[in-house]
Amino acid sequence: MTLKYDATLKYAETDEWARVEDDIVVVGISDYAQDALSDIVYVELPEIGSEVSAGEVVGTVESVKAAADINSPVSGEIVEVNEALEDAPEIINEDPYGAWIFKVKASDLSELDALMDAAAYEAFNATREH
Repeated sequence: MTLKYDATLKYAETDEWARVEDDIVVVGISDYAQDALSDIVYVELPEIGSEVSAGEVVGTVESVKAAADINSPVSGEIVEVNEALEDAPEIINEDPYGAWIFKVKASDLSELDALMDAAAYEAFNATREH
């Protein structure tokens, strides 16, 4: 299977993607991550209103074979979570770039500069055991 990469997104080494919409950063997990996890059965969403730091663990994605932390790629306040994932976590498997997990009102958008573009993330993944 060929993994998909969205050139409009930024990627963290911890497999989250980030999309900027004004000062809000929309966050999900990459196609690489959902493929490695396989069938996702549960998503622990972060708390709306909580302050987070870049790199901080804010939730968990659980599959039939593993659990993975979800990290915030930027510092700021959690302003929205995707409640649809509570009843249908498998939508992340079906559409990892459409099924966002949470939104952060970023306190410093320049933190996104530390993330990789799609080409760099694809090259990074090529060096890892899947």
